[in-house]
Amino acid sequence: MNRWLNRVAVVTGASSGIGAACCRDLVSKGMVVVGLARREQRLQELKSSLPSDQGARFHARSCDVSVEQQINDAFAWIDKTLGGADVLINNAGIVRRINITDEGNSADLRAIIDTNVLGVSWCTRQMFLSLQRRKVNDGHVVLINSVVGHKVPVVEGFSLNMYAPSKHAITALTEILRQEFMNQGSKTKVTSISPGVVNTEIFDKGSVEIQFGMPMLRSEDVADAVSYCIQTPPNVQIQELTIKPVGERF
Repeated sequence: MNRWLNRVAVVTGASSGIGAACCRDLVSKGMVVVGLARREQRLQELKSSLPSDQGARFHARSCDVSVEQQINDAFAWIDKTLGGADVLINNAGIVRRINITDEGNSADLRAIIDTNVLGVSWCTRQMFLSLQRRKVNDGHVVLINSVVGHKVPVVEGFSLNMYAPSKHAITALTEILRQEFMNQGSKTKVTSISPGVVNTEIFDKGSVEIQFGMPMLRSEDVADAVSYCIQTPPNVQIQELTIKPVGERF
């Protein structure tokens, strides 16, 4: 991780779960980290929980990634205040307990697409434009995907509704970004990390994962995978990494 010492990482969905674990891990390894999330109070609590030297390198900023202007403002602030981001962890994502065929579900369907697909696209765009302006050629974009972004499992009594298509879009987006970066002559890397079920707040206590006692990953397991991918040497790009808990059926 020496190449990333004192360089800036942006983590979306940083107020809990995988995002918070990534923030803790990256600041502990010497990076300056900007945590973006809707719940700024949770970000401040995260900052307060860090050792003082690490807390000084953690910056909390309220940002709803489903709102394009908030993303633009956040990255403009990062450029002006911290000199720009070199690593982006696209972690923010939502799930809704609906069926696609339910009446009156339009707001939920749009929210999933806006957060899980468009938010990732807008954040990546703003980060890459900043890299280009600063003539930084070795950035890294990580997209927190899911195993359901590659194959949709059949789960009795539970619909993956628009969540699974949104994660399939992330799988395709990873390859599109790889091609675009290459066509621009950039050596910026892009990695999709696809976990199985992770024990985070995205699932409520009545969800199928809790209900049937399925094995789950910890948020820290995914954060470890992120660090593993971004510290690969310049000639190595991990485009897809799938991690599952032992005993997962899907």
